[in-house]
Amino acid sequence: MSQAYMITNRQMLDGDLGYLPDLQNLHFYVSQKNRDELSIFDNWTQKTEEQFTALLLDEAMQFSVQTDENNMRQQHVTLFIHGYNNTWHDAAKRYGQIKADMYDGDSGLGLPIFFTWPSDGTAVGYLPDREDARASAPQIADLFVMLHDHLVTMQRAAAISKVRKGSMEGQDRTSVCKAKISVIAHSMGNYVMENALAIASKKLNNPQLISLINQLVMVAADVDNDIFQKDKPSDSDGVLMSNLCYRISAMYSGLDQVLGASAGLKHFGIRRLGRSGIADPTNVWDNICQFDVTALIQGIENSHSAVFESPSAMSLLRSILQGTDRKVIVNSGALGT
Repeated sequence: MSQAYMITNRQMLDGDLGYLPDLQNLHFYVSQKNRDELSIFDNWTQKTEEQFTALLLDEAMQFSVQTDENNMRQQHVTLFIHGYNNTWHDAAKRYGQIKADMYDGDSGLGLPIFFTWPSDGTAVGYLPDREDARASAPQIADLFVMLHDHLVTMQRAAAISKVRKGSMEGQDRTSVCKAKISVIAHSMGNYVMENALAIASKKLNNPQLISLINQLVMVAADVDNDIFQKDKPSDSDGVLMSNLCYRISAMYSGLDQVLGASAGLKHFGIRRLGRSGIADPTNVWDNICQFDVTALIQGIENSHSAVFESPSAMSLLRSILQGTDRKVIVNSGALGT
């Protein structure tokens, strides 16, 4: 079992992580506990940013180096960002479940990191949560900028090593970046990601030569469903996001009643990506795709979080993160249709 990692800008409230709207500087925590025990704050140990980064990099460097032919076996460092109407305890439980189901064990995908922002855990808190989500974006953007700088450093070191050794076989494997970077964002956590990647792209001068994130999976995304249309301005959020990601996948369902209500609260009823899917799938960037998970989540009471409660949907999520081609996924019957 890998160590658990958490980054948060929530304030402390009565010895716990609360939902007060004033954001704090980022704090970093690790834990050795299992699954549901991760929702007990006393089970986490605070670290400095330097200590946290060192622990994470040390563990990621234990990943095996895969050849191009075995690309899908390469492990991930994955950021999980929860959605609106989640207390810290709810979000930590979800993180613990995702970690146990997909990242622990011999077949685990790698290391998941939990980012928790101050959603207030109440259904009436939609608009305040949206402001907190937007306000959290610059802090996430700074993390991505730091990650970009690390990836560029590793790529340069690997290239220099390859030139000196004359081949990949002779390359110093310690200089190779052994992890893919991926993100699972749920609900309004996708609004955090939208703003964070747009800010990061501008800070990095809109880089074109590196995919900062290999797989961004947008689960029940509470963002406009026309965000990735090609006719958007070149500096629009969707364009900037697509430039920083190798692939962006939306998992959506018309069963999602939460997002049905959300559409009436923003942009005069523009449909939500996580409920209606992409507005015009024929007019999006070629690294944007979508998967209708309706058949996989039928019968699950909370449709908005049903992807995480459905074994079939979780299997699909794993395949997406591993980089399985979208046509292969559709033809395999993984969508249950």
